[in-house]
Amino acid sequence: MAGVLLAGSGPESEAMASGRSSWVAEEEPAPLEKGLFQDEDSCSDCSYHAGTSLRSFVLEGKTPFPEIFQTSQLLFYERFSAYQDYILADCKASEVKEFTAEFLEKVLEPSGWQAVWQTSVFKVLVEITDVDFSALKAVVRLAEPHLCEFQVSTFTLECVKELLDLKEHQLPLQELWVVYDDSGVFDQTALAIEHVRFFYQNIWRSWDEEEEDEYDYFVRCVEPRLRLHYDILEDRVPSGLVVDYRNLLSQCEENYRKFLNLRSSLSNCNSDSEQENISMVEGLKLYSEMEQLKQKLKLIENPLLRYVFGYQKNSNIQAKGIRPDGQKVTHVVSSALMTGLLRTLLNDRLCQEETEIQFHRDPLSAINACYEGDTVIICPGHYIVNGTFSIADSIELEGYGLPDDIVIEKRGKGDTFVDCTGADIKISCIKFVQHDAVEGILIIHRGTTTLENCVLQCETTGVTVRTSAEFLMKNSDLYGAKGAGIEIYPGSKCILTDNGIHHCKEGILIKDFLDEHYDIPKISMVNNIIHNNEGYGVVLVKPTIFCDLQENAQDETEENRALKLQTSGEADVAGRVGLEELVQCAAGQMELHERADLSEPVGGNCEIINELVAASTQKGQMKKKRLSELGITQADDNLMSQEMFVRIVGNQFKWNGKGSFGTFLF
Repeated sequence: MAGVLLAGSGPESEAMASGRSSWVAEEEPAPLEKGLFQDEDSCSDCSYHAGTSLRSFVLEGKTPFPEIFQTSQLLFYERFSAYQDYILADCKASEVKEFTAEFLEKVLEPSGWQAVWQTSVFKVLVEITDVDFSALKAVVRLAEPHLCEFQVSTFTLECVKELLDLKEHQLPLQELWVVYDDSGVFDQTALAIEHVRFFYQNIWRSWDEEEEDEYDYFVRCVEPRLRLHYDILEDRVPSGLVVDYRNLLSQCEENYRKFLNLRSSLSNCNSDSEQENISMVEGLKLYSEMEQLKQKLKLIENPLLRYVFGYQKNSNIQAKGIRPDGQKVTHVVSSALMTGLLRTLLNDRLCQEETEIQFHRDPLSAINACYEGDTVIICPGHYIVNGTFSIADSIELEGYGLPDDIVIEKRGKGDTFVDCTGADIKISCIKFVQHDAVEGILIIHRGTTTLENCVLQCETTGVTVRTSAEFLMKNSDLYGAKGAGIEIYPGSKCILTDNGIHHCKEGILIKDFLDEHYDIPKISMVNNIIHNNEGYGVVLVKPTIFCDLQENAQDETEENRALKLQTSGEADVAGRVGLEELVQCAAGQMELHERADLSEPVGGNCEIINELVAASTQKGQMKKKRLSELGITQADDNLMSQEMFVRIVGNQFKWNGKGSFGTFLF
């Protein structure tokens, strides 16, 4: 057995400080503290023993099973190191099982240990007599005396024996939990089985083996899926996105099962039969749906794209409308309203007309009390809020003073900071500060939101302008976003004037969806300074859903080749051609140059225009070629005549890591 030992779940800070990797030279291990993700309710008894670095726990239930190794609480870096350095390395998807078997041969005890065979129906104590490494299975027999516990009353020990006979006494390793031994001899065995179990439960997808094998499987699939798993555990992913991901995964698995069954049935059909034609059409539909689902899964799994695309959260905030008595109210927010401030406020803002005034100590209660047409005036102060500003009515939210004097700080890992669905919302002279965020600082779902003379100190993304929403931002400063400062969705309208957008991952990101088509956004950018962003000042993101399956057709079976060739053609017309409209720029190159006022020495404006024109021309040629190959000789050049940037004048792009403007195909 190899002289290496996989470390158990110790405290992350201690492990990181010592620089310890998951695998270290075999030596006398010291007891470890409770793991980062230890669930205290998951075991009824935990203890430490000399000779092993791993912990033990007793399975819940009425039957007194022996203690088993606690291995499920490993840290991210421990699993990452094990998969990258010792199990998968640079293997291809088709080689995963072979590499795993080679790893197990080095570290797994082939016999002489006990395990609990646990399923959703029963728990049974078994003894391992041999291991079939190539099949990732253990040869077992029931331990003496028999120790069992059943979740279903009709399932008995005799049923277990019959099941073992049917399985030829071979069980998948991932169904076995190793019985605890304090000598340290079986540490590697317990941890190796944990890695196999975790991999097939959380990382491996049934369609992985049929994916392209040209790229390192660990980099392409294992690492992003592992990061997503731990991001979810640590509440770094919005709950809605987690639900979306699991639903997509379930749909994709179901479609893949149907596709495999259909492909198998095609091989049994007579050629040119009516049944084969029907199955072919159904197969095309299933394959197309699967490709789109897999693409969406990859977007969520990719830590960089996760916040770029996210999910379309539908706001369910209901507008109150006009107050029953028809009156409009001015809400004054101040944690401590002094007479001098009140006198000044009355002279400046409250004496112009007869109006009802309500006083509040925090901004959130004031916004929740608003009806259509109300005004919220926030006096100088530093306000801490733990909820979301859900603004569904047309109101004005203004700070009485300079933005640095009116600071509203969001605490907690909730959803968005400011959620806007009102028809006409105005926000001015306020500084918003976000910490420990999961979602962005401001989302406009629909209607028009105007932001003037504000400061946005972001945590994840900055402002998100959803489809059909309109956003006007003027004389404001936005910085600190780990994603994009401003995300602009298709079908929206965005007017940016005299703003600073800086120190974000990307300055402005214009995005598209995979399965829906909207009009291109209308964007106006005048006199903005976009600087010191890690990526581009402005980036246009476009999907490439389907690869050219014809190139690899010779490597497929006859049924797959027919399915994929048809899918490539039909999907290109239905999917790619429809999405072309997102990337269209102004109506003709000359008109674009005229609109941009190229006499100004602002290189970023020219760069945006030139790249959009080049991208537009290239995409037009690609579209014509695809349509020609499909037998469609006429291409609609009017697709290239729509405008995305209504106006680009006087913007300055400075010290952005990748340049002023870029396009990103995924």
